[in-house]
Amino acid sequence: MRLFLFLFSGIFVGLYLSWPGLLMPENWKCFNQIIAKSAEDKISLKAALEISPSYFLKAKNKKTTSKIRIVADACFR
Repeated sequence: MRLFLFLFSGIFVGLYLSWPGLLMPENWKCFNQIIAKSAEDKISLKAALEISPSYFLKAKNKKTTSKIRIVADACFR
């Protein structure tokens, strides 16, 4: 039981240190807007500027976790 407490508190603290805006509702609106616009193939400039050039130069098929990281960096930092 104590192990799960440390595990979940470690995950929460790690996410909060990586993305301090994670708990703010306006940042979640940004996140949802980018997801909705990407479904329509209209990516915002803010999200496009967050993508590093190495992202394009590396592998062709990106995993879902990599895509989520980019969107989260655009909204939660």
